[in-house]
Amino acid sequence: MAVSEGDAIGLYLSIPFCRSKCTYCNFASGVYPASEHGRYVDRLIADLAVAGEWAARMGLDLPLRVDTVYLGGGTPSLLAPALLSGLFAAMRTEFDFDADAEITVECAPGQLADDTLGALAAAGVNRVSLGVQSFIDPEAAVSGRLHNRVTVLNDLRRLRAAGIANLSIDLIAGLAGQTFASWDESLAALIESGVPHASVYMLEVDEDSRLGREMLAGGARYHAGLVPADDAIAWMYAAAIERLAGAGLEQYEISNFAQPGFESRHNLRYWQRRPYLGLGLDASSMLREAVSAPGEIERRRVLRSTTTSDLAEYLEGSEPAETDWISRARQHEEAWFLGLRLNAGVDIAAVKGEFGSEMVTPALEVVARMEEDGLVTSNGNTIQLTPRGQMLSNDVFQEFLDLEPQLNSATQVH
Repeated sequence: MAVSEGDAIGLYLSIPFCRSKCTYCNFASGVYPASEHGRYVDRLIADLAVAGEWAARMGLDLPLRVDTVYLGGGTPSLLAPALLSGLFAAMRTEFDFDADAEITVECAPGQLADDTLGALAAAGVNRVSLGVQSFIDPEAAVSGRLHNRVTVLNDLRRLRAAGIANLSIDLIAGLAGQTFASWDESLAALIESGVPHASVYMLEVDEDSRLGREMLAGGARYHAGLVPADDAIAWMYAAAIERLAGAGLEQYEISNFAQPGFESRHNLRYWQRRPYLGLGLDASSMLREAVSAPGEIERRRVLRSTTTSDLAEYLEGSEPAETDWISRARQHEEAWFLGLRLNAGVDIAAVKGEFGSEMVTPALEVVARMEEDGLVTSNGNTIQLTPRGQMLSNDVFQEFLDLEPQLNSATQVH
């Protein structure tokens, strides 16, 4: 395993345990017996201990320096304080944390006990993301959330009192029963809470969630018939962009908004294609190939790996279920569709510098066509999504994915 002194990595640990499963959730999480918590943390600690050996065996560069940590799920705050403390101690044993590392934990309102909060603060957690989804109590209840608005505001007060002021709130546009008026009320409550970061997601309809399956089937369970129409959800999203900007929470990524300096450093790592190690159920990693010569750095391969989404299989000790060396053509595609997620957009000179003009030219032809359609805008140096392009971002990104056969052909050695 090659380690560069100036390199840094992000750690993502998946904690899949929930007190209840939300109707809209399509993540690999669920309601499991508390008896599994200890076994799961033991497995995470074992994975941390052997991460270097795995990286060496795969020929990967795994920096020991960490500048961001993210515990997601699921509800990480359901872990007992001793388990959380042990997990953070194991991370610090195996990796070197920067003094100013951003350390985020996702929490569900009303599910953060005093001793758990104390353990998080003692472990150095300095950022918390609260999965609120709606400040309207009936909407939250219909979606399977176990909190109300008073609980959210009380948790924000407690977190600040514990010294954790870097706080984020998630909202979902399109929940069952949501109206324009109730959405406006949720936005107003978020703004009034004073949090420096917010994430706003449009409801996803797919067969990986109970609500999505019911909507696709035309059924009525989980109040599927009360989900707003697509046009209404799009209006809610656009309203959020305007309202949050007016309150100083500027959009910096399709779904994310922040006061200056409070952008999620860990999530930026994903969109900027910087390395991260993911451990736990259904966790993904992106690491670069270790190289021996400085001249090889720019062309080194990238490995993406994903662990199993089956808890029993994970606890048995299986290695990542999927590992895939990403071709140069695929890396180039990702530079476009991940970069376009950011409001800063894609720097044309930077992409050409990394991949060469020959590979970038077909992508610029796609950009020109989408600019005519009003999906992207260009100032000659940077390409950005327009507001319409953000609404249709999946269609935009597919245009770059469709380039892969052509780009792979162009990079073949003959």
